[in-house]
Amino acid sequence: MMRLRKIENNHVSFQCPGCGDHHTVPVTTTSGIGWQWNGDVNLPTLSPSILVRSGHYADHWEPGDGCWCGKDYGFECYRCHSFVRDGRIEFLGDCTHPLAGHTVDLPEIVDET
Repeated sequence: MMRLRKIENNHVSFQCPGCGDHHTVPVTTTSGIGWQWNGDVNLPTLSPSILVRSGHYADHWEPGDGCWCGKDYGFECYRCHSFVRDGRIEFLGDCTHPLAGHTVDLPEIVDET
């Protein structure tokens, strides 16, 4: 059972049950850049928190800019902020999805081969 996938260039990825997207972060290399990771793909712990923002929640969005809300672009405006600890994802209260404030197991990665 894998809940986290190692991918090239020192990155790891997991399926987020809150927003439905895959979140990918760089993990610490010898240069010290990236998230701390305990090395476990079954019960992963990542630090610090992971903040993903899309549409009008993104840093570069300015008032008056168009956004994806209510449009049929295939994208959504959202904020997903969480900690991953011991194979569980702890969603912080500033998330815009229904799992805000909840802690759930990371879903297993289904082998797509």
